[in-house]
Amino acid sequence: MTLESKSNDIPTIYGDGGPLAPIPDDLTIPQFLFDNHHPLGGEGLHNRSPAWFIDDATGREITGDQLRARTWGLANAMHARWGIGNDDVVCVYGPNHVDYPVVIWATHRLGGIVTGANPSYTEDELVYQIRTAKATALFVHPDSLQVGLAAARTAGIPDERIVLFDNIPGDSHKTLSDLVMDGLSKPRSWVEPRLKPGEGKTKLALLFFSSGTTGRPKAVMIPHYAVIANVVQMKQYADRHDADKPLDKKKYAPGDRMLGVLPFYHIYGVVVSLHYFVFTGGTLVIVGRFNFENMLKSIQRYKIGHLALVPPMIVLLCKHPASKNYDLSSVKLLTSGAAPLSAELTQQVARLLPNSAIGQGYGMTETCTTFSFPQLFMRVGTPGSAGVLIPGTALRILKADGSWGGYNETGQLVVKGPSMAIGYLDNPQATAETFKDGWVYTGDEGYVNEKKELFIIDRIKELIKVRGFQVAPAELEGLLLDHPDVADVCVVGAPDEYSGELPFAFIALKDETRARIAKDPKEADTVREAIMKFVMDHKTQYKWLAGVEFVDVVPKNPSGKLLRRLLRDKLKELMKEGKIKLIQPGAKTRAKL
Repeated sequence: MTLESKSNDIPTIYGDGGPLAPIPDDLTIPQFLFDNHHPLGGEGLHNRSPAWFIDDATGREITGDQLRARTWGLANAMHARWGIGNDDVVCVYGPNHVDYPVVIWATHRLGGIVTGANPSYTEDELVYQIRTAKATALFVHPDSLQVGLAAARTAGIPDERIVLFDNIPGDSHKTLSDLVMDGLSKPRSWVEPRLKPGEGKTKLALLFFSSGTTGRPKAVMIPHYAVIANVVQMKQYADRHDADKPLDKKKYAPGDRMLGVLPFYHIYGVVVSLHYFVFTGGTLVIVGRFNFENMLKSIQRYKIGHLALVPPMIVLLCKHPASKNYDLSSVKLLTSGAAPLSAELTQQVARLLPNSAIGQGYGMTETCTTFSFPQLFMRVGTPGSAGVLIPGTALRILKADGSWGGYNETGQLVVKGPSMAIGYLDNPQATAETFKDGWVYTGDEGYVNEKKELFIIDRIKELIKVRGFQVAPAELEGLLLDHPDVADVCVVGAPDEYSGELPFAFIALKDETRARIAKDPKEADTVREAIMKFVMDHKTQYKWLAGVEFVDVVPKNPSGKLLRRLLRDKLKELMKEGKIKLIQPGAKTRAKL
């Protein structure tokens, strides 16, 4: 189908490769993966050899039968101990772990919902997520235990509902393996929910957080059907290009090794890196925390064929001298997502990985990840392109004048497909702004050419993308207005080669602070440092300010709306002139995203 189609007289562009294969709407995610034979992936899932996962740190292999058993045992223990059941929410707080998927699937077996939290969150940020999602149990990585305990207690999660992924000597909390063994040793205490036809479209699987177009992070309601649908869409697209190729030439072949370095608390990691890679019949090497040189070692050690990365990781691949010290020849496909990858970096990484295809995908939490995918028919995707629309996706272009555009016309991307989220939990106003009649208004500006290639130009919405993570300016502005020296503020994204963007604050100071600086100009640096530390003390690292510029007045339009574009342009000019240099937050730990 093509643009060629009009719905209600609105030009609509469709991804090629339809109609879609069946998408079951009466199955949960683990039922789809473990219990169902699907035309596109059932054989690979049930007959693979031998491992589904490999623990990157130890080399331990985990088979499908072991995953089934651990998932069953954990579900049995969670229900017997805590009564976890239909629509109960479990929070997972920490970096990747080989048992992270076990928590997800055990919760789903009971009819529950999973919310994944960023391990770099502060106590306040984790409390906010637990309370917003209404989580009643917490699985926490040992590295994150201190903050996890404090947040759980503040949010009202009992200590006996806090479980560690691994044992800490001297700590009394149960480990996940303790619960698995306990569950396997006892009679079944639960009945797995069976969905009615169509119920998979409303039965929630995940509450993953996104800032949407504005404001504090909101819990995106993602049903089981959305995850399954996106996996089917990607697999159908990939199979279309692999169909006539011999096994050794296929982009995705059963037994391929894939690097699971993307965090499972992020929608890109949990849908593409975990569920899609598993569905292709590959073996996922699960990485705990990202460390660049360790990643190179893992690629060489496990002969990784697939890399799903974000642009900061690709910057390191291209520019870090260690890249030349390792054999990366096994890589046959690198997919970049979560933020735009420049044409220059695309060409650089293509030279570094001569055996690999290079491309980009695009999606959002609100679309349950991808609606475009790398051009698998090209070794290197069209420079600047975010890939091609996948089967089942429909896209419209809302131009600035309010009319609807077609090919090669620029405007807001408005998308629809089987993988769309339902909306934002307990936030009907924000839901109404983004989700309209089944369409998601992305807040991103771009266009599509006749080849169905997608190009992202700018963000209409105010979000700042830092290493693929969303930072809402309004969240930082609300915090900064609590600082005793700040009268008014506007936060914008500063362009940065490594992170994509970094938060930068233009601040109008209070009169008494201006007076202090007038008496002693050195006081300006003291105030600036105090403001930046204020953010560091209250927010996770990727939200830290890269700089502060004092202004007499924060510009606004007559209705009081901040003129962010004006200040973004001003910042770019000041950077170009060398008058402002960005401060890299956590520069010493740059290689540990």
